[in-house]
Amino acid sequence: MNEQVELYLLGLLDERERAEIRAQLDSVEARRAAATVAAMALLAAPVDPPARLRQRVLAGVGAEPVRRGWMAAWLAATAAAMVLLGAVAIRQQQQSTRLAAALNEARQEVARRGTELARANEVLAMLNSPETVVRVSAEGQAAPPQGKVFVNPKQGVLLIASNLRPAPSGRIYEMWVIPAKGNPVPAGLFQSEPSGTALHFFRGAVDIAATGAIAVTLEPEGGVPQPTSTPLIVAPMKKG
Repeated sequence: MNEQVELYLLGLLDERERAEIRAQLDSVEARRAAATVAAMALLAAPVDPPARLRQRVLAGVGAEPVRRGWMAAWLAATAAAMVLLGAVAIRQQQQSTRLAAALNEARQEVARRGTELARANEVLAMLNSPETVVRVSAEGQAAPPQGKVFVNPKQGVLLIASNLRPAPSGRIYEMWVIPAKGNPVPAGLFQSEPSGTALHFFRGAVDIAATGAIAVTLEPEGGVPQPTSTPLIVAPMKKG
């Protein structure tokens, strides 16, 4: 009888056998058998459950086991998001840099055009002034180079040249105001266009009555205080 009660308490009997034992649970033998099973449980050495036991228990109660790979997936998604944000930030910085460069270039172009416009207005005012006199170099000759000068006593000298080849490397053109008496006065450096044309404006007061000619020479780069070569263009101030 004790053996049957012990098997009942361990859950090893079928339903018919369990029903028979239930009627006898209040007997002395049943209580003694229960005490024996409890003592056996206390005396048993602790054993780690198998790794798959937890999954079986969770499956039995309808619970989903927690997957260990969720952390790796989360870290990968976070890393991808950080890379995407970094790429967006870099692209925005590049776009800002390009925009700043384009804006700076536009400002420079506006400033350049503004300078050209101011210069054109200045030249136009000089050409329309009744005080401006016009002289031409090598008048009546077709040989290059040639030049036309506009001299204003208050504004200065404007030179328009043609057939004047660009100065070679290390050299530059220099214009001179040559007085009737005395040494030539430097009137600025300039370079001609590939087409052979040139426009040079020297600002400053000019004593037309005391000026003998306007001339152009080819000089070392940087200019010189006095001419060192034969003038290529000479426009006499006195006619005839």
